[in-house]
Amino acid sequence: QVQLVESGGGLVQAGGSLRLSCVASGRTPSRYGMGWFRQAPGKEREFVAAVSWSGGNSDYAVSVKGRFTIPRDNAKNTVYLQMNSLLPEDTAVYYCAASSYAYAVQVPNYNYWGQGTQVTVSS
Repeated sequence: QVQLVESGGGLVQAGGSLRLSCVASGRTPSRYGMGWFRQAPGKEREFVAAVSWSGGNSDYAVSVKGRFTIPRDNAKNTVYLQMNSLLPEDTAVYYCAASSYAYAVQVPNYNYWGQGTQVTVSS
């Protein structure tokens, strides 16, 4: 079992930045691929970013590429989502997830989920 706790959400103006954190605990979290997903009201949960367990590989949704990054610090069992140049359409609940795959970009490939943190971007 892996437990995930997100933090760092909030209200920000368009063009601003936020950094989300996800602290993992439990069974060797550093060996899991990690990802961030988001879900806006009335929409399905969508992929945002993923990073391999080593941190050597990462991938991003087209909508956030060039604006978001997903660094991880295995010594702290923490993965981050650095969000820059935020847009109103980035408004959503953001979820951290852990995958038993070394690297995954699809919701069904993730085994563990955090409770989510709200990000609201005002225009």
